[in-house]
Amino acid sequence: MPYNAIAGRSVERLTTLSDGVFAIAMTLLVLDVKVPSADVIHSNGQLLAMLADRAPNMLAYVMSFLTLGIFWMAQGTQLSQCEQSDKVMTWIHILYLMFVAIMPFSTGLLAEFMEYRAAVICYWANLLLLGAALFASIRHAKAAQLLKADALLAESNMHERRILAFQALYLLAALGVIVSSYLSVALLAGLQLFSILTPAKLHKTAGIDENGM
Repeated sequence: MPYNAIAGRSVERLTTLSDGVFAIAMTLLVLDVKVPSADVIHSNGQLLAMLADRAPNMLAYVMSFLTLGIFWMAQGTQLSQCEQSDKVMTWIHILYLMFVAIMPFSTGLLAEFMEYRAAVICYWANLLLLGAALFASIRHAKAAQLLKADALLAESNMHERRILAFQALYLLAALGVIVSSYLSVALLAGLQLFSILTPAKLHKTAGIDENGM
């Protein structure tokens, strides 16, 4: 039996690796939210002013923490429908985790240079790569017949629609930099909140379930 036929078949090991990478990436995000130095703070007003200056860092941290939570749930939902993996799917998810691991960098870039369009575009590109990897994963799982016997085709198609829908919305939000980089960031943040807080009934009406992207 060739090596490629037996390599990377364990969904459980893939899930364990993913949980570890997500946990580390989500923890690293907070490193950009630094406590002001006591040497430069001499009054309550100065402290409040310094905290106001750190608002972009906190906003970027919250956005990215929620983003990683959304993509962690999306990946877990996909993997839960798979009977097994294969070498190709495992490498797709390893690439996916590479894009997860770079999120602290794109978050730090956004926090420090939120007024610049390039920083917003880099952050959006990170979201695009994450979505592309998820889309490639579900497409391959269907083509290679890796899904569980009781996994419905409609559910896998729903994952695809959800990914495409949110990536289209992310693109529209990113195009907001034409007007203002701050507008684009606000739209991206709003999309993350929409994904998390929108009632399940509304998601299903739009062809999007509450467990996916």
